[in-house]
Amino acid sequence: MKNSRIGTVALRWALLLVLALACPLLATSGQTPPSQVQVARQFLLAMVRGEWAAAYQWLAPETRHDLSIEQFRTAAQPFLVQSQHYGPVIDLYKLGYRLRGEETPQPFVAFSFRADTLRRLPHYQLDVTFRDSTTRQVQGFGLVPLLPVSGR
Repeated sequence: MKNSRIGTVALRWALLLVLALACPLLATSGQTPPSQVQVARQFLLAMVRGEWAAAYQWLAPETRHDLSIEQFRTAAQPFLVQSQHYGPVIDLYKLGYRLRGEETPQPFVAFSFRADTLRRLPHYQLDVTFRDSTTRQVQGFGLVPLLPVSGR
């Protein structure tokens, strides 16, 4: 009787130990990685706030290899300048793939400044590109001036 009681207690402790070790694995397996839209948004929010180190971390390794943090700050400065004019709040403008001849389609996500959305076309498109549809690191970025087409 005493041996079966000790065995039951040991079994309960073993079961608790297994559950305690498995719970963190179950919790992380349910988490999904951020989408390209979410990555682009976090990257651009860091840029319009002037948080260069945080934004730089979202870049793909090959982009960081080709672009030093100082070069990145220089390239990103126009984003900060425009955010001082339009404010740091951005909204999704469009997303899709750029088709350029024989090249592989390039995924992009574009945002605009919320304060700049009263016009049919905003003044600027905050553009982020990715290497392919599965990557979650920024390959390229740009502040694209949008000029309305005359005659419409």
